[in-house]
Amino acid sequence: MLESVKITRRQSEIRQSLAELAGKDSPSEDEIRSMDELDREYRQNETRYRAALIAEDTERREAGADLETRSAQDWANLMAGFELRQVALALDEGRQLDGQTAEIVSELRSAGGFRGIPVPWQALEARAGETVSADTPSATQLRPIIDRLFPDSVAARMGAQMLSIESGAVEWPVTTSAVSAGWADGEGGTVAGPTAFTTANRAMKPDHNLGVQMRITRKTLKQSGAALEQAVRRDMSGAMGMELDRAAFLGTGEGGQPLGVIAGAAAYGIRETAVGAVASWGAFRSAVTRFMTANTAGSPGAVRALIRPELWDFLDGALIEGTAVSEWDRLVKNIPAGNIAMTHNALAAPSGNPLATASLLTTAAGGVAPIFIGAWGAVDMIRDPFSDAQSGGLRITALATMDVTVARPAQLEVLTGLKLGGA
Repeated sequence: MLESVKITRRQSEIRQSLAELAGKDSPSEDEIRSMDELDREYRQNETRYRAALIAEDTERREAGADLETRSAQDWANLMAGFELRQVALALDEGRQLDGQTAEIVSELRSAGGFRGIPVPWQALEARAGETVSADTPSATQLRPIIDRLFPDSVAARMGAQMLSIESGAVEWPVTTSAVSAGWADGEGGTVAGPTAFTTANRAMKPDHNLGVQMRITRKTLKQSGAALEQAVRRDMSGAMGMELDRAAFLGTGEGGQPLGVIAGAAAYGIRETAVGAVASWGAFRSAVTRFMTANTAGSPGAVRALIRPELWDFLDGALIEGTAVSEWDRLVKNIPAGNIAMTHNALAAPSGNPLATASLLTTAAGGVAPIFIGAWGAVDMIRDPFSDAQSGGLRITALATMDVTVARPAQLEVLTGLKLGGA
C-alpha cells in the first residue's frame, strides 16, 4: 500500500477521535491530553503526507515512462531475435522453428496470404557487432524497430516513407486546397467567402510483386552454421533494396513494375524543368526558390537532392573564375551534404552530346513525406524443391508485394538537361 494512502487513513481516524472528544462538555484531563497528542500527530502527518506525495509522483513518472516504451522495446527485442538461418533450415530439412522465430512466424501467419514461411521486413535489417558464438552473450544494444525498409537506401534518404499495409487497396487523403483569408472592406463589409477544403486520394494497390531467388548449396548449409544468418540477410536486403530504389524512381509501370517518381513525373503531375544549360548551383537555386514560394519548403536546408556521381564530379571541378570555389561548394553551402543522395541506380545514365543528366528535388511539407512506399504484409519465403534436388541444394524465393505513389506533386521537381560540359 502506498505511504500516502496509509497516512490518509490515519488522518481520518484522528479526525473521528477528535470529533468524539470535542463533543464532550467537560472532558477529563486524560481526554484533554489525548486531544493535544492527536492534534500534534495530525499536524506531523500533514508534513509526512506532502513528502509522500512528492516521492510517489516521481515513482509514478518513472513507471509511466517505462510503460510507454516497454511495448516498443519488447517488440524490438523480439524482432531482433528472428533468425533467417532457422527459416533456411526449415525449408531445407523441415526442421521445426523454435524460440522467437517461431513466435513471430506464427503471428504473421495469422494474417494469412503466405504460401511459404513469412519473414518480417525488420529481419532484413543489417545487424552489426553481434557475436555468433553460442557461448558468448550479445555485446550490443538492440536497436529500435525501423519504420522504413532499408535505412541507408536512396529512397529513405530522399524522404520516402515506408507504409505497412495488411491487405487490400489503401488510399491516403492528402490536402490539396489552398485556403486563403481576407479582410473585411469597411465596418459593414464581409470577409472572404468560404473556400472549399479539397483532398486528393493517393491509392496503393497490391499489383506489383518483387521477387529474389537465392541458391544455397548443401556445403554452405552444413559448413556455414551461424554465419549463414548474416549472409542470407545481407544478400537478400542488398538485392531487394537496390531494385526497390531503382523502381521507386525509374519504374516504368509496365511488366509488373510500379510507376516510378521520375519516369512517371507527368502522370503524377510533378513539375519537370528543362534546364538545357551547363549544370551549376544556379539551376538548383531556382528550383529551391520555387519550393519556398509555393510554401513547401521554409529554407534551402529543407530540400533534398538526388544526383548522379557524374554530376558531382562536374560540379566539383567547375571553379568560379578567379577563385578556388567550385559550383559544388556553393551547392553544399546552401543544401546540406546530408540532404544530397548520389546514386547510379535510381537515375538514368547521362546521355547526349554533350552529356546531360537529370536530378530530383524533394521536400517534406507539413510532416507529409513526398513519396510513399507501401509494403503488403511480410516477405514470403518459398522453397523450390525441384531445381536443385540433384545436388542437395536449397533454392528459395522471397516475394514482396509493394507499390509506390506520390503524396503532393508540389513537393517534388525534376530537373532535366543538366549539361556536364560545353559552353
